[in-house]
Amino acid sequence: LMSRDNQTLVTEFILQGFSEHPEYHVLLFSCFFSLYSVALTGNILIILAIAFNPGLHTPMYFFLFNLATMDIICTSSVMPKALEGLMSEESSISYGGCMAQLYFLTWSASSELLLLTVMAYDRYAAICHPLHYSTTMSKAFCSKLATGVWVLCAFNTAIHTGLMLRLNFCGPNVITHFFCEVPPLLLLSCSSTYVNSIMIVLADAFYGILNFLMTIVSYGFIISSILKMRTTEGKKKAFSTCSSHLIVVCMYYTAVFYAYISPVSSYSAEKSKLAGVLYTMLSPTLNPLIYTLRNKEVKAALRKLFSFSRN
Repeated sequence: LMSRDNQTLVTEFILQGFSEHPEYHVLLFSCFFSLYSVALTGNILIILAIAFNPGLHTPMYFFLFNLATMDIICTSSVMPKALEGLMSEESSISYGGCMAQLYFLTWSASSELLLLTVMAYDRYAAICHPLHYSTTMSKAFCSKLATGVWVLCAFNTAIHTGLMLRLNFCGPNVITHFFCEVPPLLLLSCSSTYVNSIMIVLADAFYGILNFLMTIVSYGFIISSILKMRTTEGKKKAFSTCSSHLIVVCMYYTAVFYAYISPVSSYSAEKSKLAGVLYTMLSPTLNPLIYTLRNKEVKAALRKLFSFSRN
């Protein structure tokens, strides 16, 4: 603790983690370590398969490359500290470390929501306007979309983190979570969090509700186009190209809506921890599996990658 203007300010936080269930620590460590290993391996393999296979240099796989990168940043910003916390009796994180974790996690998680909307638009362009697809989703346009996602979310996260940095934390310093997150941090602040709360509502409206509605509208047009197709084979092929994305969207938004589309005052630690596990561990682990198990092209690229590494 540090004193400033006769006020005691927090210089480090204690992450509560799963300390209320010490009997499960070994089991949780094993599960989380396995999930983290699979998430890292799966996403790195997808990045390598897409990078080294010219046949996968298409808009769909370009966005999947970005998604895999976001997954690595998201899970790596949280998991090492969470695993450390499960191995020790008390897990502390410095004030600066907490703000850095908050920044990278919020940046990657919000980027993922925005990218899923961009990927829905890509599938809409491919299925609803196939003749104009190559001109609509040109390399330059796809690069601009991806850059826009990364930059917009970096800017938005900088605002949230900047607003958090201006707050005073006078103690208690126990964060009721296994990572640094906006709602539990706001509950610990001894200064006014009014502006932060307004920004959270605006971010929820944009990243959660608006993006979700845009994705739903895209899929409304996609399903309508698929139903109008004359051949069963055409319907099957069209549905298979967007089914993986649809599964990922449902999984991700379920976690986000469950935890965050509610005011800070009604924050529930247990609910937030469960959602945190879903989107920082389970989602990055399942994304590469969903996209590879249901995709012949990615499987072929991975086989080629393994045969190349063996040679």
